Amino acid sequence: MSVVFIVLPLALLVVLAAVLAFVWAARRGQFDDLTTPAIRMLHDEDRTRRGPPAQPGAAPPAEATTEPTPQARPDGPTEKA
Repeated sequence: MSVVFIVLPLALLVVLAAVLAFVWAARRGQFDDLTTPAIRMLHDEDRTRRGPPAQPGAAPPAEATTEPTPQARPDGPTEKA
């Protein structure tokens, strides 16, 4: 019977801690958007890196183009497609 005097206050402390953690999370917005995290893994995004991370203040890396560079023709100006 004396174990009840130890276990009951400990259980109440655990419940109080859980309630406080829930209230803290709810006030900080943890439960505002429940849909987006569930479907985020379905989005097909290219997240591969192309090199080391940029230094602060550095210019962004140039994107590689897939279009061929137009060549100058001897009889006139270049044409763009």
